[in-house]
Amino acid sequence: MQYKAGDFIVHPVYGVGNILRLEEKRLAEDQLRWYYVVTADKSTIWVPVDEAGAAGLRDVTLKRDLERYRRVLQGRPTLLERDHNKRRLEIHERVKRGSFQSLCEVVRDLSALAWNKPLGENDASSLKRLQASLCREWAAAADISIPEATAEIQALLLAASQTHKA
Repeated sequence: MQYKAGDFIVHPVYGVGNILRLEEKRLAEDQLRWYYVVTADKSTIWVPVDEAGAAGLRDVTLKRDLERYRRVLQGRPTLLERDHNKRRLEIHERVKRGSFQSLCEVVRDLSALAWNKPLGENDASSLKRLQASLCREWAAAADISIPEATAEIQALLLAASQTHKA
């Protein structure tokens, strides 16, 4: 068992969470199994402890690595697909990687898309959701409040827009 009660983790769907406890439970009339009981953004989820279930979990980014991610957020954005359906799939694939790096890159790239014209409803919704996830993990990594993390990330993206706007 890789994690223990009190550990902060990142779930691929729910984002930053906290392991409350390990619990042996029978779900859906399956055999007894061990689960991590995790609270994440007003939800409680049960993640199987076995290799397949816990494979999607990862540690929260380390504080010492945030400087690298500051550079990512201020870096030159990657152009996204012009077609909104292809762009949605591209974003989904990039986020599905589950890394903090890919989350930072997608937030940067979607933010850059909004520099020249307002985002459509789907892109705006994706950006809002992904940016909230980024801010929650940034706050956990830096041991600061979510509003402080949000302000720092917004400042980094603003600096990027001033540097890279064409």
